[in-house]
Amino acid sequence: MKATRLFIGIIFLVIVGCQTVPAPVEDYSLARAAIDAARSVQAARHSPGFWHQAEEAYRKGRFYYEDRDYSKAKEQFVRARIAAEKAENSARLIRQRTGDVL
Repeated sequence: MKATRLFIGIIFLVIVGCQTVPAPVEDYSLARAAIDAARSVQAARHSPGFWHQAEEAYRKGRFYYEDRDYSKAKEQFVRARIAAEKAENSARLIRQRTGDVL
């Protein structure tokens, strides 16, 4: 009886220990799309602060993703997406105010 409980306990620990956070593929894709959209309106030129925040967070996210630290990667991809969206919106607004063609 004790051997059965011990065996079940070991199996339980192995199963729980192998469980991981799923890869944040959707967050990765959304961050990449937001960076591309910001790049298309020249956010690096018109909104460098938000642009650099987005690039840095995206770079960190890719590093964590390749290192399989998916919870940190997801956090960085979300930060990158938000910063890239801010950079895009800011750049569009600045370009509109200056009469630059979008």
